[in-house]
Amino acid sequence: MGTILKDMRHVQWHELRHAQGSASQVPGMLSRIAWGDSESAGDALSDLGRWIAALAVFDATAATVPFLWELAARESVKDRVGVIGLLGTILSHDHALHPGWTRDAHLAVLAGRATAERLATDGDPAVRTAAGELLAACGGHVCAACPPR
Repeated sequence: MGTILKDMRHVQWHELRHAQGSASQVPGMLSRIAWGDSESAGDALSDLGRWIAALAVFDATAATVPFLWELAARESVKDRVGVIGLLGTILSHDHALHPGWTRDAHLAVLAGRATAERLATDGDPAVRTAAGELLAACGGHVCAACPPR
């Protein structure tokens, strides 16, 4: 896997869940986002979004977020704007039956604020815009599952 996404092997993905069941396929999706061509990466990002954030967040969501931050920061990733958008989607969704999953997912997104600040000065105007929108969402984030800041 090289230097990018190398820590994925430390996550027990098969023990985590997403909207479709076992999260054991999440590393493959992240790898496709990292190294796939535009079409493959886009499909993987779309699938991953449906699995970990479209309707609710899951325990796999919090485990995935640090890798999404890593991908967003990599210029070689084809759809960094989409990755940043997925981080924003995660921050805006919850899981009514599992507030701990919500808290963990939201805190993982908020922990990447320094990366978002760097991306807000990126050479790509679309990345700068997406990062600015995510920073605004992070700054205004308040939800019942998260501790007051």
